Amino acid sequence: MKKVILIYTILFICSQSYAQIYTSKIAGTVTDKQSHASFPGVNVLVLNPGTNIGTITDKNGNFVLDKVPVGRVDLKFSFVGYEPVIMRNLQVNVEMQENIQELQEVVVRAHSKENPINEMAAVSARSFTIEETERYAGSWGDPARMVSNYAGVVSAGDQRNDIIIRGNSPLGLLWRLEGMDIPNPNHFGTLGTTGGPISILNNNQLANSDFYTGAFPAEYGDALSGVFDLRMRNGNFNDREYLAQMGFNGFELGLEGPFTKRSTASYLFNYRYSFLDIMHAIGLFDIGGIPEYQDLSSKIFIPTNKLGTFSLIGLGGKSHIKLDANSNSGWTAEVPGDTRVYYGSDMGVVGLNHKYFFSNKSHLESSVYITGSRSFSDVDTLKNGYYTKFYQDNYQEVKYAISTSYNRKINSKNTLKAGLSAERYHLNYFDKTRNFSLDIFYHLTDTKDNTALMQAYVEWKHRFTEQLSINAGLHEQLLTLNNDNSLEPRAGFEWSFAPKQILSAGYGLHSQLQPRLIYFTQTLVDTADLKYIQTNRKLKFSRSNQFVLGYHILFTQNLHLKLEAYYQSLFDIPVEKNPSYFSVVNYGANFYNEKVDSLVNSGIGKNYGLELTFEKFLANHFYFLLTGSLFQSKYRGSDGVWRYSAFDGNYAVNFLTGYEIPLGNNILSLDIKTTWAGGKRYVPIDLAKSQKKGKAVFDYTDAYNARFPAYFRMDLRLAFKLNSRRISQQWTFDVENLTNYSNIYTQQYNSSTGEITYTYQTKFFPIGSWRIYF
Repeated sequence: MKKVILIYTILFICSQSYAQIYTSKIAGTVTDKQSHASFPGVNVLVLNPGTNIGTITDKNGNFVLDKVPVGRVDLKFSFVGYEPVIMRNLQVNVEMQENIQELQEVVVRAHSKENPINEMAAVSARSFTIEETERYAGSWGDPARMVSNYAGVVSAGDQRNDIIIRGNSPLGLLWRLEGMDIPNPNHFGTLGTTGGPISILNNNQLANSDFYTGAFPAEYGDALSGVFDLRMRNGNFNDREYLAQMGFNGFELGLEGPFTKRSTASYLFNYRYSFLDIMHAIGLFDIGGIPEYQDLSSKIFIPTNKLGTFSLIGLGGKSHIKLDANSNSGWTAEVPGDTRVYYGSDMGVVGLNHKYFFSNKSHLESSVYITGSRSFSDVDTLKNGYYTKFYQDNYQEVKYAISTSYNRKINSKNTLKAGLSAERYHLNYFDKTRNFSLDIFYHLTDTKDNTALMQAYVEWKHRFTEQLSINAGLHEQLLTLNNDNSLEPRAGFEWSFAPKQILSAGYGLHSQLQPRLIYFTQTLVDTADLKYIQTNRKLKFSRSNQFVLGYHILFTQNLHLKLEAYYQSLFDIPVEKNPSYFSVVNYGANFYNEKVDSLVNSGIGKNYGLELTFEKFLANHFYFLLTGSLFQSKYRGSDGVWRYSAFDGNYAVNFLTGYEIPLGNNILSLDIKTTWAGGKRYVPIDLAKSQKKGKAVFDYTDAYNARFPAYFRMDLRLAFKLNSRRISQQWTFDVENLTNYSNIYTQQYNSSTGEITYTYQTKFFPIGSWRIYF
């Protein structure tokens, strides 16, 4: 049987000209989607009017197209017995779907550019291009901020990129990079959380990737809400390239190219340093609370003839900041008066990925990697006119991991995939808080320990016909700390019951271990001798049954509508042993770790909703994306009371549209985004009791029933790309919160005035950037 094809392309600018029209070179590789083996003999044709450029892939599946006019390019890939694929506007990953009938003809069926790369996904999944992180207003080149435009996804706030998926805590998200499960890839990310103010991921190095919002395939574990399955592109294997960039995200330098002209081995490096820190150092920017950070990302790709391919991946970042209530930096919403904070975080990943091809139908992919993450803080409070140490923490995790997966395309109808992984954690948690009346420090956490997470899965997909397919799988994971085990069935189906219309459904049981810090929270049992016990060590996984039903119609090649309804039943959620409103479902969107002892897995919750996506892909210089979500998220703590969760916004609407104006070889583009969403829920302050005690007293009996006014924000992006013979440059101008709308972020009690005050999210904020390729 013939193979299914996956196409990877790399666009790069070269210093050639023809008849005064600047040209570019397009190089790429065509591989089998299941085995990743090279695919020779595929016809590649440029479809742009006035061109007659084409080629075929060589014995290694590689192709090079020369003298392609600069600008948007459409490519056509074709092979006898396969659906032809048209790749518009240089989208990176494209699939050619094999016709399972024994016919030498092309069969066209409903297909959307948003379809995930992973063929095992039937519902609640879509692929995204890194170009979208660049093009969408308000995204900052950040995948997490970009996906907040999608149905079912809400941003937790302007200050951070944590994302709320279908009312779940941001903690439920899994970050995966090149097959490796990685820690929080964000600067200033608190240990155990999944977001932060600035992404460490460099979108200049990412390839097309998948994003899941529920009922995901069996290969993904240790997650409750969603998955980012990110891929890094290979460096340019044909020519050396350089990149320089300056903008709010930082000063950036990039380098990529081939090791030799005789092979397709390549390297890719990018380094970035804080923009505001440099501006402050040279005296051009002077405010309190300057964020200082730097990051480095890299990939070395080495293909071999007999041993498969090797990829060495590196990603890391360091960040810190000094804050007080009067810094006026926009980062101080959670810093009370008379307090100063030194806060920071570090993370790093180094991994070796290997793919070995047994045949053109099967391959083995393995990774060996090490990850490290740390967050730390020092908090001083003003006492008798002097700053005195009040709190200190330093949380560190190092993970040694190995994973392997086997993928076999049995025939055109059946595909099997199985894998396992082992992660060994070395944990070092330390904190202390001061009791001023006794003038002693208490340790909420003080431990050095080890644990391991073991995972295994198997999944299978069967295509009955061109119109009907199913997939099924099992995932199992075991935490050695307390031997908690979870066996999780997953299933999905897709039925194209009419031309260009698809009905889909999915189910999955999903589980996730708690943020590891929670297991080691201590309880003080002897104040005289300061003796502690760990009361959370036996906590089980949090679990969720998820059901999804979807309908998808493709009106034209570039216009589609998608509807999904879902229901999630959460159980085994940690809550306090004694009656309380508290539940871990409300964790995850802060710069600090809330430590609660004596937790048990008796909490439950439920999320349900309806989502709409109406989208026109970029064609004829115009695109738009309209998404809407109606949802409810509720939970029950140990007091037996059903409450709205902290992430129950009830509704969210996003509309994003853009237009590109070709100016010869150059492009002027405009993008505008509007978001309208339900207000953030919070625990109200009891003003009378607060005034009596002289400090904030919260009314936990009414937790999360109160909410701030609706959230509204409009963002604007202007970009101009100038292509010349030897270089390509791009200038961008972004305005966040174009209308300067006041969105409340949090409330505080002002002990000086005896009143409740509010901190607001980002106001009118212009950002500029400049990038050059050469």
